[in-house]
Amino acid sequence: MIEREPEGVALVVDDDEVFRNRLCRALADRGWDANGAGEGGAAIDLAAKSSPDLAVVDLRLPGMGGLDIVRELRKLDDTTCIIVLTGYGSIATALTATKLGANHYLSKPADADEILNAYEKVTGGAPETSIDTSLSVPSLARVEWEHIHRVLNDCGGNISQAAKLLGLHRRSLQRKLAKYPPRV
Repeated sequence: MIEREPEGVALVVDDDEVFRNRLCRALADRGWDANGAGEGGAAIDLAAKSSPDLAVVDLRLPGMGGLDIVRELRKLDDTTCIIVLTGYGSIATALTATKLGANHYLSKPADADEILNAYEKVTGGAPETSIDTSLSVPSLARVEWEHIHRVLNDCGGNISQAAKLLGLHRRSLQRKLAKYPPRV
């Protein structure tokens, strides 16, 4: 078997271990030397050691948040292409992420091909802070679903408290929660 040079070094920062490992494997299958971290401190340490060409950072992380990680990665290496991934997409967070140094912003679920396409857009002469709105603007149903789940998460899974904050009846909220997430 012929050993080939890796496409580059990738760093995947996500607290969802299954997603992180799957994305690292997919990037490795496409020729990248991919490493993963589940929290900010480990991500910064890995970035300091490996100086990644591509960093994929989840926005919502326990402890050090994704925006803080973007800021620190940008301080470590100005040439790293930073792509922010989140299940809670909004224009405001996309703008904040790009102001802090992110090169691109994608809504979850994003696969390795979408991430590498965004990487190619950034490194292939596209403007450094490009936001592809066809990929990052979710439907209204998706935004509602994400907002409900964000409020429920902030309430620690307490449906009654989340329903009160959302101005919904508890049973109406339960029906909405039983539905699958709408496609982006």
